[in-house]
Amino acid sequence: MDKKSFNDLLKQADLGKKELAGLLGTSGATVNNWGSSGRAIPYWVESWLALYIENKNIKEIKQMIQDSGLCKK
Repeated sequence: MDKKSFNDLLKQADLGKKELAGLLGTSGATVNNWGSSGRAIPYWVESWLALYIENKNIKEIKQMIQDSGLCKK
């Protein structure tokens, strides 16, 4: 994954690099350096962000259904 794809996924996830670092238990500087200065973005980051985005979308859909009263908790 290149830096542009990484930044695009972060935007889709509505996450900043500092927030991502907190979720991953690493420093903001580490995440900020990914994709620059010869530091590759770890291979697992793309799939992790894709699952994060999917989970976020599912939670939003679930909340909309609950709010509509169409289903019980």
